[in-house]
Amino acid sequence: MNEPTLQARLDRLESLEEIRMLPAKYALALDMRDLDAWVGLFPEDIKVGQDKIGRAHLKAWIDDTLRLQFSTTSHHIGGHIIEFKDPDNASGVVYSKNEHEAGPDWVIMQMLYWDDYQRIDGRWYFRRRLPCYLYASDLNRPPIGEKKMRWPGREPYDGSWHELWPSWKTFWNNKPGDALPEVAEPAPLDAFLERMRRGSSAPKVRVR
Repeated sequence: MNEPTLQARLDRLESLEEIRMLPAKYALALDMRDLDAWVGLFPEDIKVGQDKIGRAHLKAWIDDTLRLQFSTTSHHIGGHIIEFKDPDNASGVVYSKNEHEAGPDWVIMQMLYWDDYQRIDGRWYFRRRLPCYLYASDLNRPPIGEKKMRWPGREPYDGSWHELWPSWKTFWNNKPGDALPEVAEPAPLDAFLERMRRGSSAPKVRVR
C-alpha cells in the first residue's frame, strides 16, 4: 500500500482540526441563540424532516424547538472520534453533557452524537447529526431505572443511547465461562467506529 503524500497528510490534519471545531461552534451558537451561526454549520441543501430542504427550514425548526422546550441551555463537549471515508467525507462520535432551564426545572442530559461530515467547496459541514440520549432528568431526581429520558410534563421514554452499538446487548447476553475469552485484533486506524457498529443500522431517535 502506498504511503500518503505529505500534502495528503497535512490535508488530513487540517481537516481533523476543522471538523473538531464543528461541535464546539454548534454548542456556542446554540447556547447563545445565534441561529444564523448555527445553521451555517450545515450545507445549503440540508434535509429537514421528511420533505423539507434548506437552511431556512432548519432555522425555523430550531427556533421553534428552543422556544417551546427551554430557555437557558449549556452544552459541554466531550470526547470526539473522527474517521475518514475519503478526503471529503468523514463520520464521528462526540459526547455532550447538557443543562437546560425548563420552567421550574433544571434538566441535565447525557448524550452522544453520531455525525456525518462533508467538505463542500473547501469547507467542512455537518451533513447529519443523529442524537442518542442516555438520560434527561431534573438535577434533583437522578434517572435510575428504565426510560431515562424524563422531561418535565412528558411520559418517560428511552433515548437510544445504546442502540447504535451491538456490543451493549452482546455483553449482557453472553456471560463468560471459566476459559480465557477470545480477543479480536485492534481495529484499523480509520475503522474503530465501523468495527464497533458491526454493520448495525441507525436507530430512529425522538429529538423533541
